[in-house]
This record gives sequence, C-alpha cells and structure tokens, in this order.
Amino acid sequence: MNNLVKFALAAMAFSSFHSFANECELSIESNDMMQFSKKTLSVSSKCEQVKLTLIHTGKLPAAAMGHNWVLTEKKNVKAVASDGMRAGVKNNYVKPGDERVFAFTDVIGGGQSTTINFSTKGLNKNGEYNFFCSFPGHFAIMKGTFKIV
Repeated sequence: MNNLVKFALAAMAFSSFHSFANECELSIESNDMMQFSKKTLSVSSKCEQVKLTLIHTGKLPAAAMGHNWVLTEKKNVKAVASDGMRAGVKNNYVKPGDERVFAFTDVIGGGQSTTINFSTKGLNKNGEYNFFCSFPGHFAIMKGTFKIV
C-alpha cells in the first residue's frame, strides 16, 4: 500500500471519529435577558456520553442573574425546579441526589462558562426531555427540548 493510500485511510478514520465525537458535544449560551441561545438540543443515540458547555454571555454576576442547565423528563420540570429553589444556591438550585435529574451544571454568572459530561444511560429516543435553568424564577422562561435522535 502506498503512502497516499495510507494517508487517505488514516484521514477517513480520523474524520469519522471526529464527526462522532462532535455529535456528542453540545454548547449553549445564556444571557442577562433570561434566554438560552437554543430551544432544542439533540444528540445521536450512539452517544453514550455527552459533553455540554454552558456559556453565560451576559455581564451580571451569578448572585443577580445566574444560570445553570438542568436535564430532566418534561413531566418533572416544575417539581424539580421547585425542589431546586429550596435546595438553594449552595446546591446550584438542584436538590441533592434528585433521581429525576439526569444532568446539571453549576450556576454561573456573566462571562463565565462551565462544562459537564453526562451519561445517556436511561435516556431513549421516545422520551420527552426538557432542559431548563433552575435559578429561582427562571425555569418558566429558560427551557427547551432535549432529544435523542
């Protein structure tokens, strides 16, 4: 096998690995206007792990306009948000050990970002999942749909 063919095969292998890795990585922004930059996020059913980065593009500090990203089933959003408010800032507004929560980030303020890795175990294509910000008063506005495709 000549070097050109070897190079082409290596490039194709790297490209397909790189494509697969990218489809398992998500990024979403939040701002001082209590908005997420996306209403829908999705990952391939091939993704066993998801890397999610939350970026706060605003300027206000976390104490005034903090945001996080919480993933749960659609039917549990209100209850998880309510329990999260009681859990307080020290718990990132997520009840410790809440089995209804599949993943969540720390609360961040303007100019900050945070990244989490989470398993898709227990999530399926037919599930109805939502992401939202559990900072008090934000979940009604800051929410979206999460899909396994």
